[in-house]
Amino acid sequence: MSEKGAACQVCGSRGQPHLNHKGMALSRCPNCGLIFMDPMPDNATLQALYADGYGGTTKVYFPKAASKLRRCRRRARWLARWTTGRRFLDVGCNGGFMAQAMHERGFKSHGIDPDPISITWAREHYPDVCFVKATAETYLPDAGLFDVVYCSEVIEHAPDANRFVSAVAALMAPGGVLFLTTPDISHWRRPRDITAWDAFTPPNHCLYFNPSNLTLLLANHRLHVVRRRLVLKPGIQVLARKEVQSV
Repeated sequence: MSEKGAACQVCGSRGQPHLNHKGMALSRCPNCGLIFMDPMPDNATLQALYADGYGGTTKVYFPKAASKLRRCRRRARWLARWTTGRRFLDVGCNGGFMAQAMHERGFKSHGIDPDPISITWAREHYPDVCFVKATAETYLPDAGLFDVVYCSEVIEHAPDANRFVSAVAALMAPGGVLFLTTPDISHWRRPRDITAWDAFTPPNHCLYFNPSNLTLLLANHRLHVVRRRLVLKPGIQVLARKEVQSV
């Protein structure tokens, strides 16, 4: 941990020591409550995390493809109600289930992920969807911006939350919607001992949000929460709309 503590990526306040876990230090923002690794994982650590299907995805995740796709179809039905546009992007698409579900609802669907195993699997199983090995920060879409962006359980992996959200916002059309999910550090069902929480997995997860600071982070990038879905598991699900700038 840096001597004075790193600045909070949401509100800029100086982080305070929070805990050490398996040799990794985490700070907590005294103002907005963000908990974050300090220092953040380096590039070599991040690359290693995405080298093998998020740690064996092909063995423990893809065999559940049928149930994953069914759940995504239900979510796609709800999400499609929030837009009249038809360009969809899944940031961190994994096996491509949500991208396929949106394709089935008539969207021109795209998915990106830094994990080559996931992208290969998605391309083989859902050939009508465009899948690209990329991150939000590196992705260059083939044509146009997106009316709907889906980002489920991804932002907590990003060592630079502002760079990540800025990149996501830049991919969205004015008035477009973002559906984002992430673990909720403040949820009443989160174990009192944070190290016993299954979502507490540094350095894989290096940022831990609550609904208030996530809403503030998105607003800092002209993405305004219009709907928050209540969930029983310790998670946050929000729908945010991108500002339409006046001329």
